Amino acid sequence: MRQRELKFFRRLLEGRKREILEEADRALGSMNSKSGGALADPTDRATLEADRALILRMRDRERKLLTKINEAFARIESGNYGRCDECGDEIGIERLKARPVTTLCIGCKSAQEARERLGSAR
Repeated sequence: MRQRELKFFRRLLEGRKREILEEADRALGSMNSKSGGALADPTDRATLEADRALILRMRDRERKLLTKINEAFARIESGNYGRCDECGDEIGIERLKARPVTTLCIGCKSAQEARERLGSAR
């Protein structure tokens, strides 16, 4: 992959990482600002707990995405970014634009999903 393309993807990943961290700060502030005080009625407490559970699930997904972003940075540094982990071929630019943290080309990803479907159909 050319340096210009690597620079583009580095910026794309940096922007996504910044967005996730900013959203995490907002979510944390939102959780802290909502109180589940002892005087709240049971319906309000249930709603508050459901909201918190949703926020925590979203934060867990964001944490996993941050890990993948950091792994993508490591692949950029090592010169392996844009190469399929399974077959070694280059991953298409359009696929990387759509999912810059991907480690599989479209062919290998399709094969992986087919294997997963077969496994879950049993």
